[in-house]
Amino acid sequence: MTDILVLHTGGTISMTANAAGDVAPSAENPLMGQTDQLGTDVNVTAEEIFNLPSPHMTPARMLELAQRIRRAEADGIDGVVVTHGTDTLEETAYFLDLTLDSTVPVVVTGAMRSSNEIGSDGLYNFITAIRTAASPESRNKGCLVVMNDEIHTARFVTKTHTTNVATFRTPTFGPIGLVTKDGARFFQELINQESCLIDAVVPNVFLLKAYAGMDSDLFDALPDNTNGLVIEALGAGNLPPATLPGLQRLIDRGVPIVLVSRCFNGVAEGFYDYEGGGVELEKMGIIFCQGLNGQKARIKLIVGLSDGKSGAELKKYVNNAIS
Repeated sequence: MTDILVLHTGGTISMTANAAGDVAPSAENPLMGQTDQLGTDVNVTAEEIFNLPSPHMTPARMLELAQRIRRAEADGIDGVVVTHGTDTLEETAYFLDLTLDSTVPVVVTGAMRSSNEIGSDGLYNFITAIRTAASPESRNKGCLVVMNDEIHTARFVTKTHTTNVATFRTPTFGPIGLVTKDGARFFQELINQESCLIDAVVPNVFLLKAYAGMDSDLFDALPDNTNGLVIEALGAGNLPPATLPGLQRLIDRGVPIVLVSRCFNGVAEGFYDYEGGGVELEKMGIIFCQGLNGQKARIKLIVGLSDGKSGAELKKYVNNAIS
């Protein structure tokens, strides 16, 4: 018998639509008790830890979720499934990936259509997520995201469409596996996994996106208690020259600045040697993060700072998605 803990956090997967098509949280989670398709070899225990639309999710709540999973693993659970709204699902999943020292499968899933909409994908994703969490093949893979018969790593998956049920994609690498009629099948492995067992989260870590004509105003508007900043830079990792004075003022205040590309594919690298180019930005002390999008880089910076990392240690931790 395989024991699976399901932690419901809210989101479209637990919502219903009214006659006008407006979608809102349900008084009763429609997934509760919906495990008959699993047979008798899987025992499911379900808890509603939150009932939140995913835009209401915060790093503090992500930590609360991680701590509940740690307790479940200590109690001998065989796998965990988290149901979650899709808007911030990738951020919560990556937070769990970074803060859990788990060997048991941890799978996050959601839905693009509410429980009573035509073609609702919630129950199907829920069942396939449980099947994945119950598979021995899913152990030691980090936190996984299962949607639409695909298994993705929390590290690289991202939401790519506002409404399509196939919204979750992994740029460059593709899914790590598939859910078939016979169960979970994996054909890729993650390189290097490490975790930071934090017990609090550092606040005031911000994310800004670069644009043509950007200047220092947004950087100067950041509050005095700013603890970190992630910038989605142009192209391979470049910024308009007018941003440099504001960036330097933040650096002089000791604020760690992490830079990623705003592009959907590729990595940020410092090789353009002109004013505002990556070469100059690296010389200023800005940390180039390769392999993560902006929202994931912010999560990693939060975790690193919350773990007490600074200076060269923080740079090494944040620099690469596989570090």
